[in-house]
Amino acid sequence: MEDLRQIKEELARTKIELGILYEISNAMRTTLKLDEILYIILTGVTAHIGLGFNRAILFLVNEKEGLIEGKMAIGPDTAEEAGRIWKQIEQEKMDLEDLINAYKTVNNVAESGLNQQIKHLKVSLEEKDRSLLSLVAMEGMPLHLTPEAIKNYQHDEVITMLKSQELVLVPLKAKDKVNGIILADNFITHKPITKDDIRMLMMLANQAGLAIENSQLFELTVYSSHTDHLTDLWNHGYFQYLLQTELEKAKANNQPLSLIMLDMDDFKVYNDKFGHQAGDRLLKELATLLKAQSRKMDFVCRYGGEEFTIILPQTTKKEAFLLAERLRENIKDHPFTHEEILPAKRLTVSLGVATFPEDGNSPSELISASDKALYQAKQKGKNTTVVYGTGSTATSG
Repeated sequence: MEDLRQIKEELARTKIELGILYEISNAMRTTLKLDEILYIILTGVTAHIGLGFNRAILFLVNEKEGLIEGKMAIGPDTAEEAGRIWKQIEQEKMDLEDLINAYKTVNNVAESGLNQQIKHLKVSLEEKDRSLLSLVAMEGMPLHLTPEAIKNYQHDEVITMLKSQELVLVPLKAKDKVNGIILADNFITHKPITKDDIRMLMMLANQAGLAIENSQLFELTVYSSHTDHLTDLWNHGYFQYLLQTELEKAKANNQPLSLIMLDMDDFKVYNDKFGHQAGDRLLKELATLLKAQSRKMDFVCRYGGEEFTIILPQTTKKEAFLLAERLRENIKDHPFTHEEILPAKRLTVSLGVATFPEDGNSPSELISASDKALYQAKQKGKNTTVVYGTGSTATSG
C-alpha cells in the first residue's frame, strides 16, 4: 500500500510539472521578441504556480565579445516587497498566463533595482577559474551551491551582488551549445533547493535555450532587413518608420524632436579620382564617426548616396544646432584617407536642421524643411550648418 501511495504521489507531481512546462513552452511560442521570451522564462522560474523560486536571473553568452552579460532579473528587492507582491498575486488569483500577460501591460521589470544591477554585470568567458558564470558556461553543467559550498565563493562578483545563501546555476543550450545561464535562489524564504527543483529547472532550460536561439535568429534577420549593408546604419526605409514613430512619441509627450540632414561635400570628386570602392570605404568611415559622435538616444541613418540623417528625440532647435556643429567640427578635424585631393584639402559636410513642432508636424514636412536648410548650407559655400527658418548658420574655414 505504501508503494502504491508513493507511485500515485509521484504521478500527481509529474502531471503538475508537465503542466507547468507545457504552459511555459506554449507561452514562449507566442512571441519571437527576445525581451518577452526572457520574461516568460523568468516568470516560469519564479511564479508560485511555476517553479516557485524567489528570484531568477538570466544571462546570455555574447560570443562575439567573449562575455557573459546580465540581461534580465525578476524578483523582489526586499522581504517587504516580496510580501506585497505575493499578497497581490494571491488576492487577484493570478495564474501563470496572467503573470506573463502583465509584461505587455505594466512592465515594472526594467525599473527594479535588481534588474538595473544585473544589466551592468558582464563577465569574461575566459575566467572560469574565477567566475561561477564562466565555469557553468564553459562546462555546460548545472551547479548547485549549498549553504556550505557557497562559502567558498564569497568573493565571486555574482555572490557579492546577490548575497545568496544558496543558489543554482543552470546552462541554457541550443544544439549542445551554451547560449545562456539561469540563476535562481530563495533568498527570502530560504527554502532549500531540492533535486526535484534542479531537475525541473533543467527541463525548462532545455526549452528556453532553443526559444532564445530562435528569437536571436529572428532579431538578426529583422536587424539585417533594416540596416544599410555598406555602413551598418539604419537604412532609408527604416529611417522613415523611425521618424514616424519618434514623431508620434513627441506629439504624445509634448516634447520637441529635431532632424539633421547631412551631406558630404564634393564626394563626386573623391569618387572620380579613386573609384567607387574607395568611395564606399570613405562612406563607411564617416558612418562610423557619425555613430560614435552621436548620443545613444539618437538614430543615425543612411538616407541615400552620400547623404545621412540623424533623428534627435527630445531635442530643441538650439540643442540640435549645437550637436550638428559639434559633428561638423569633428568631421572636419578627422583625418580621412586621401582627403587632401578634395577642393578644401579635407573632408567636410554640410548640414540642415529642422525641428518639430515649429518646422513641421509630419515626417515629410520635417524632411522637406531639413533638406531645404541643407540646400542653403551648400549654397553658402559648404562646410556649413543651417537651421531652417531662423537663418542661423555656422561655418568654418
